[in-house]
Amino acid sequence: MKRQVILYPGEDGFIVAEVPSLPGCISQGQTRDEALANIREAIALHVEILRERGELVPDDHVEMVEVAA
Repeated sequence: MKRQVILYPGEDGFIVAEVPSLPGCISQGQTRDEALANIREAIALHVEILRERGELVPDDHVEMVEVAA
């Protein structure tokens, strides 16, 4: 299973990783690689909990676009 992940710098200097298709699935790491490893674990746990609760696991239908402001 693949998920789109957004990476951005956090206020504390860590790299934040967020999964838009799984609301509330957020992690972080001191480096990009650590943030990605942590979000992989967070995704697996998030999906596991949804399944245990009998809830629907949302598909990853996220479209990323850039908008000039």
